[in-house]
Amino acid sequence: MVHRAFTLIELLVVIAIIAILAAILFPVFSQAREKARQTACVSNLRQLGLGFAMYTQDYDERLPDRRDLKNSLGYKPWGAAWPTSDPRAGWVAPVLDPYLKNREILSCPSVAGKMAGVTQVEQNGARYWLWRFDRPDNPTPLDNFWGKTPEQAVDELRQANNPQAGLPDSVADAELAVDPYFPKTIATVPAALKGRAVHMGGRNRLFLDGHAKWLRDVRTE
Repeated sequence: MVHRAFTLIELLVVIAIIAILAAILFPVFSQAREKARQTACVSNLRQLGLGFAMYTQDYDERLPDRRDLKNSLGYKPWGAAWPTSDPRAGWVAPVLDPYLKNREILSCPSVAGKMAGVTQVEQNGARYWLWRFDRPDNPTPLDNFWGKTPEQAVDELRQANNPQAGLPDSVADAELAVDPYFPKTIATVPAALKGRAVHMGGRNRLFLDGHAKWLRDVRTE
């Protein structure tokens, strides 16, 4: 009986085919993995929204006012150019602990890989941003939500006429939390950060009424 073995050429052809298939499928698998993380992020934000809702029910329908924690954790505005605020949400962790039970929901699964080394992103284990709790000023700025009812927060946000926050018609239009992102259209953003976002091409957002959704943003890559 004659035993036929693979020739070197045949082995090289097989290896080449496997390499081509891997090159084709790897991006597909990467996209599927990122889509799964994006979905998990939306789920985290919805749970965060539920935590805020339960807190307001227990505190006379008012959002948290922990400007003391904002200061004690190290309020660090990013400079006079952009932005003059600190959206990091480390103060949320101890305040919402009785409602969230798990601090892991305060971080999108993609942040560690996409924003590694970006010191402005994380604080006290929290990696989502809360732009409407970004300053500890006294009195509370019109475009901040400290201690306000959701309806008051929307009304005063409209009065503030903040172009970054828009003019919400209701609590369903007012952003509460968002993935970290650095718009490439802002001239003062460091070159190394311009366009960087947790999710490619946009970000997930949580709104004051508790719903969360994906928003495409051409200012991010």
